[in-house]
Amino acid sequence: MGEEKKEIQEVKEVKEVKETKAEKKEGKKSFLSENALEVITVVLLGITALLTAWASYVGSIHGGNQATNYATSNNLASDGNSQYNAAVQALSHDMGIWNTISGYEVEILYAVDAKDAAAIEANVWKLEWFAQDNLTDEMAAKIGYDSAKFTDGNNDTQDIVEWLQNEKAITSPFTQEFIDTYFTDANAKLEEAEKVLEQGRQDNANGDKFSLVTVIYSVALFLLGIVGVFKNGTNKKIVLAISVVCLIVAVVFMCTIPLPTSGGIFG
Repeated sequence: MGEEKKEIQEVKEVKEVKETKAEKKEGKKSFLSENALEVITVVLLGITALLTAWASYVGSIHGGNQATNYATSNNLASDGNSQYNAAVQALSHDMGIWNTISGYEVEILYAVDAKDAAAIEANVWKLEWFAQDNLTDEMAAKIGYDSAKFTDGNNDTQDIVEWLQNEKAITSPFTQEFIDTYFTDANAKLEEAEKVLEQGRQDNANGDKFSLVTVIYSVALFLLGIVGVFKNGTNKKIVLAISVVCLIVAVVFMCTIPLPTSGGIFG
């Protein structure tokens, strides 16, 4: 009996030694302990929650900038269209003035050829007064009309007749280059409106990208939240690894998206 007890005791001791070695071996094989997994999961949960809040905040700023830029672009476009319509009216008005002036020029040149002094004087007088009241500085410069010289009372008729010998005086000033000057301000305003609209479109696209980043962060949060549900350590590590991949992808993607040019803490 004593020997049997001794043998049983030895078997138990051998078994305990083997189990201890097995536990140590298993502990060495284990990459992360249960406690370490919990700590890492909690830390990642906190970091992911903060990044989710940040992405949501920046995305909302992009959304606000988009609305602001769209409204500003609409106002600029409206102003530009008003200026464009005003330019069209001014151009039409000045073309009418040129038609009247060119009519006086023809009468003067005809009277010169006919040597009709009275007709020359009459049409010169009409031209002087009409030009004085209606001719713009831009058009006067374009046709070479010197209002100061032609109305100083010193040989005005002769000065105008000599001026009419210049081809510049009898050629329409409405070249494409001159016509474009009427629309300079309107085109500048419309171009500005287009630039602001494009910025609004960019803000819209960036806001959508930040929304996608928020979704990816939410997936990472979900996975981190269910890590503790799994009893098997291997399953926990797999879910944790997938959540870390999602987190890294979201961070990298977020870093490629431009920050807002204004709004919130960005000025």
